[in-house]
Amino acid sequence: MSFRFVHAADIHLDSPLRSLALRAPEVAELIGTATRQAFVGIVDLCLAERVDALLLAGDLYDGDQTSMTTARFLAQQLGRLDQAGVAVHIIRGNHDALSRITRELVLPPSTHVYTHRAEAVSLDRPPGAVPVVLHGLSFREPRAEASLLGDYRPPVSDAVNIGLMHTSLGGAPGHDPYAPVTPADLGRSGFDYWALGHIHKPSRQVVGRTQVVMPGIPQGRDIGEAGPRGVVLVTVAPDRTITVEDRLTSLAEFATVPVDATGVADWAALVRRLRHALETAREEARSPHLVARVVLTGATPLAWRIRRDLDLLLAEAQAAAEATGRTWIEKLTSSCTLPEEEAPAADGSPLVALRRLISGEVLGSEAFAADLTAAAQELIGQLPPELRGAFGEDKGALDRTLADLAREGADEVVARLVPDRADGAD
Repeated sequence: MSFRFVHAADIHLDSPLRSLALRAPEVAELIGTATRQAFVGIVDLCLAERVDALLLAGDLYDGDQTSMTTARFLAQQLGRLDQAGVAVHIIRGNHDALSRITRELVLPPSTHVYTHRAEAVSLDRPPGAVPVVLHGLSFREPRAEASLLGDYRPPVSDAVNIGLMHTSLGGAPGHDPYAPVTPADLGRSGFDYWALGHIHKPSRQVVGRTQVVMPGIPQGRDIGEAGPRGVVLVTVAPDRTITVEDRLTSLAEFATVPVDATGVADWAALVRRLRHALETAREEARSPHLVARVVLTGATPLAWRIRRDLDLLLAEAQAAAEATGRTWIEKLTSSCTLPEEEAPAADGSPLVALRRLISGEVLGSEAFAADLTAAAQELIGQLPPELRGAFGEDKGALDRTLADLAREGADEVVARLVPDRADGAD
C-alpha cells in the first residue's frame, strides 16, 4: 500500500500581501485573506486526494501573532483533517518561534508539533504496508546559525524515513541564514525524503536516493514572490519509489508585465498596447487572480509625456485590468526614453535641445556635482542612522545614486514642459 502526503511550508498565515497594501477597498477582503484561502486549498487538496498526512515544514505563522481569529481558523482547518483521519506533522520555523499560538492552541489528536528536541515518530500503517518514520525538530528561537542535521535521530532501518527541516540550505537571496546545511549532507543522511521549508522559491533535487524538496511559499505576497505558487503531493510506492507532483494553491499570483512602447507615438495606441499586455498576462496566469506590475520600456516620442502623466496611464491600466477581469495593478513604472536619446539626430525641438543642454552643461559639471554632494551629505546627517545607508555605503555608491537621481530629476523637469497634444489620446 502506498503512503501519500502533502508537503507544504511557509504559510505565513494572515500575513498581508505587502506591496498591494490593500488600498482598493474592493480587493481588500479578497486579497487580504489570500494566505488563509491558500491554506484552505491545502486542506481541500489533502481531503480530495485522501492523503495519509500533511507535513508543514515551518513558518505556519508570520511572527509574533496572538490573534485568536488566526487560532480559531487554524483549529477549524486542522479539525477538518482530524475528522478525515489525516495526520498533521508540524515543525516550528524562525517566524513560528515568535508566535504563541501553537503553544496556547488546543490541537486535534491527529496533529503533532515537534519540540526543540529531535523526535522520530512511527506512523500507524496497515499490516503489510511499508513502515514510515517521520523525523522532526523545531527551533525555539528566531535564529539558528548552526546546522541542525547532527541533532536528528538516525534513520530507522527497513522503514521509509522522512525528515522535516526548516533551513536556508546554502543560502538564498532575501532569506536570513537559518540552520544552514547542504543538499549533499542531506543526501548522506540515509533519509528517503527531506521535507524542507524557509526558502520561498520552490526547488527539488535528488541526491543519491534522497529527494530534497523545498515547496516554496503557497501564496506569494509581493513581486519578489511572483508566479504561481503551491505545494507538493508526494507518493511513496510499495517498492519505496517516490513520486513528487506540484499542486497549485495560490489565490493570486504576482507578475511583471512588460509593455514595449518602442516607436509608439500616439497615446491611444500606447493604451491599446498596455491593454493587450495585460490580457496576455491574464491568459498565461494560472492562479484565479493576477496582481500585475506594469513596466514600460523602449524609445518613444511619448517618453516625457508618460513620465509627466504616469498617474493618468495608471488609471488607464486599472481600467484595462478591470475590463480584463480578476486582474489588479500593483504598480506602474516607466523607463522609456526619447528616440533622440538613443540615436541623436538633427532635431530642432526646444525640449530636446534643453535636455541636451542639461546633460552637457549641468549634469556633467563638476560644480553641480559638488553642490549636489554637499546638499546630500547635509541631508544624510539629519537622517536617523538606520536610514543613512539608503544613499549608499561608500563615496562611489553615493555618487552613483546622486547621478541617477539628478538624471531622473532632469527628465521630470523636461516632462513637465511637454505640451498637451490633440492626438485623440484623451
